[in-house]
Amino acid sequence: MEEYIVVIKGKPEGPFSLEQLKDLKIRPGTFVKTPDMDDYKEAHEMPELCELLGIKAHVRKPQYFASLDVRLLAIIIDYFLVFALYCILGTVAVLFIAERETKIMVALAGLAIIPLVKMIYSIIAEASPKQGTYGKVLMGLKVCDESGKPITMGISVVRNLSKLICVATLGLGYAYGFFDKQQQGIHDKIAGTLVIKDRLI
Repeated sequence: MEEYIVVIKGKPEGPFSLEQLKDLKIRPGTFVKTPDMDDYKEAHEMPELCELLGIKAHVRKPQYFASLDVRLLAIIIDYFLVFALYCILGTVAVLFIAERETKIMVALAGLAIIPLVKMIYSIIAEASPKQGTYGKVLMGLKVCDESGKPITMGISVVRNLSKLICVATLGLGYAYGFFDKQQQGIHDKIAGTLVIKDRLI
């Protein structure tokens, strides 16, 4: 059974079981964490506590927006991982091909689909519970809608396909984020999404 550590009068206490939490008069803003969580969350951010304790969940609008340089670093990490996977699979594939011309064609075809693989990966990862690709998670970033909620698969598709507009404008769609107070690129504006940093406590 899951146990929880609760901040009571400024000090962490526990762990408590779910049943014991009922007697602690947990409020929506009480800081709570499980032993395997890196940081505390407010009780209203944990669905199982909302259901058990009758707390009405609410979403606080994001306050910490990811700067474009950090987002770029996350993208570089993701492309590096996809490229590394391509190198492994490509090496294995060409080992079974005898003709030199065919090896070259296979290698070039693989390079051409890297952006497509990256896009598909981003669509799936940003709509997942992690709310981001490995690069974003590593940099402490999440993709959400403008109210702070996780995005759906449909919104993720729109967001990532809209990046083609940013590419077609030679990066101006991304650069737009430098002049936006919420660091939204054109693709974020179209999809109604934000890239936020983890909330600090």
